[in-house]
Amino acid sequence: MTPYKVLVLCTGNSARSILGEVLLNEIGQGKFEAYSAGSNPVGRVDPGAIDKLRAQGHDVSGLRSKSWDEFTGSDAPELNLVITVCDNAAGETCPAWNGAPLTLHWSLPDPAAFEEEAERRAAFDDVYDELRSRIEALVKS
Repeated sequence: MTPYKVLVLCTGNSARSILGEVLLNEIGQGKFEAYSAGSNPVGRVDPGAIDKLRAQGHDVSGLRSKSWDEFTGSDAPELNLVITVCDNAAGETCPAWNGAPLTLHWSLPDPAAFEEEAERRAAFDDVYDELRSRIEALVKS
């Protein structure tokens, strides 16, 4: 069976979309192949995302913030689904993707926007849990 190729998008590709990529690749192993990108990537994965993923036992090697431009052009993967996880990315005009992907929008708050450490940790916990729940439902469907 060919895996269903999914691109998870947010503006900065530093937190929510990174969490989504990791969770979908692990929960949907074999059935899904997930990537993440941003319309305006910040160029680094947020340390809070790395901390949360490590605390949950996920492999964080190879994670990086990348532009959605990497998923356009003839050498880009043919996508089946694009999931936006922030309202800004959902409102942007996306590039032409290879394939004819379906789209989903999951409005999730940006955990990286919190400055106080306890609030940031709680926000990363909440977003991680929400993504896990939605991805588990997606994989079962």
